Amino acid sequence: MSSPSAKKIDPVLSGVPETALMTLAVRASEARRTDGIILDPMAVTMVDAIDYDFSKFGFTKRQDMAVRALAFDRETRRYLVDHPAATVVALAEGLQTSFHRLDNSGVGHRFRWLSVDLPQMIALREQLLPPDERVSMCAQSALDYSWMDLVDDSNGVFITAEGLLMYLQPEEALGLIAACAQRFPGGRMMFDLPPAWFAKLISRGVRTSKRYRVPPMPFSMSPAQAADLVNTVPGVRGVHDIPMPEGRGRLWNTIGWAVQRLSLFDPVRPTVTLLEFG
Repeated sequence: MSSPSAKKIDPVLSGVPETALMTLAVRASEARRTDGIILDPMAVTMVDAIDYDFSKFGFTKRQDMAVRALAFDRETRRYLVDHPAATVVALAEGLQTSFHRLDNSGVGHRFRWLSVDLPQMIALREQLLPPDERVSMCAQSALDYSWMDLVDDSNGVFITAEGLLMYLQPEEALGLIAACAQRFPGGRMMFDLPPAWFAKLISRGVRTSKRYRVPPMPFSMSPAQAADLVNTVPGVRGVHDIPMPEGRGRLWNTIGWAVQRLSLFDPVRPTVTLLEFG
């Protein structure tokens, strides 16, 4: 962790990229708890190294984004157990610390990592995170498909789009899924999306505090719509609706269990989807 005298880093982010700071703050807050559900010391180190007023986001002492991170960790780890030398491609990774958590999760140290994000975000990651010979950075939009040329998929590929697709236009999001399915047969892709009602609410402008407004989310998808990707996107051979891991507290877990398993909640719950490409 940075010493009190160390000069902190000004992130200089706005718009959608700034949401990476909110996600980081929530995850670090959870990691600091003695009963925290996520072990993420790198997130704590990063928050301590950044010169930013995280109170701008309002309430960050919550567990939802840590639970989401654990869902992505779990499915990525399952893939790496079967494909230990695979490449993980993290699209619009922001300030996620997934590589470091997975590298300490017992899956070995043969897998490689490609982080694809906008230049300002990659520059910030390079300032905040220690270099690793297995981690490569690609400073460009995920919608510039030339990043695919950098992927060694000979030992498998797992693509994550955590917190990305909702900020794209529908044709952009579906185009990205289709391009990945065509380019990486045998690989997998995981993404999350809000329910339609929430995306619509956000489009009207929702503030988490007096100083921060969540960016619009043009794209959403119900579980049924996600399941239909197997019929509408060439190359998608399987679609899995991924349940969220348990969080902290009986009430949280009871509600989560019901929302995930009772179909009447499908139109109003977020989706976490895993695609298999064939």
